[in-house]
Amino acid sequence: MEYTVKELGDLAGVSGRTLRYYDQIDLLKPAWTNESGYRIYGPEEVNRLQQILFFRELGVDLRTIKELLESPGFREKQALLGHREHLLEKRRQLDLLIQNVEQTIAALEGGEPMTDKEKFVGFKETLIKENEKKYGAEIREKYGDETVDASNARFMGLTETQFTEMEKLAEEIIQSLAKAVGQEEPEGEEGQRIAALHRKWLSFSWKDYSKEAHAGIAEMYVADERFTAYYDQHKKGAAKFLRDAIVAYTK
Repeated sequence: MEYTVKELGDLAGVSGRTLRYYDQIDLLKPAWTNESGYRIYGPEEVNRLQQILFFRELGVDLRTIKELLESPGFREKQALLGHREHLLEKRRQLDLLIQNVEQTIAALEGGEPMTDKEKFVGFKETLIKENEKKYGAEIREKYGDETVDASNARFMGLTETQFTEMEKLAEEIIQSLAKAVGQEEPEGEEGQRIAALHRKWLSFSWKDYSKEAHAGIAEMYVADERFTAYYDQHKKGAAKFLRDAIVAYTK
């Protein structure tokens, strides 16, 4: 079948403006344009739009999607199998959170009380999965599967109090960095206080502390733009300040 912009938009649940934008950036071109100037999409374009929407659902940006779809090694069936695995994992995470909510409601209605571990298991698993997706390959290459798996297991075992304290520490580090950059020296008292906070934050997921590992992860904060973006979100230069503070701290 063939579709106009409106027809394909209604079918796929996207706006005509979105389809026209995809055309503009050469992500999804129509099969042809009729005499009246209407964009017409055929079976090949429908399949391509399906792939685009799958990738978008998984959080992939448009430029990367275009590169993936146009790469010589792209295989539709292989991509669909990958989408399926990611969506199944996403469903498992949602099921876990739904179960958590249902248990909480039952406890409030007089049912069996939830343990502290049960209250946070869904959230902690989601955080671990997100971190694995973003940074897993680099972290595992640097520290090894055994170390990373042990760290994840330790994180999963945190009590409600420990989990809350870890979250507060992370926020305090970010806020302290935003105030310190441009005002304090990494080697100074405030810089060293922040480095000590960071060590304490690591202790919630690290079984054993070492200066070498602490300094190594600090280097990743400036070497990897994703880590840099996280720490620089409130003040540019925060990642470098933290790295320098930790280097001084570990010496």
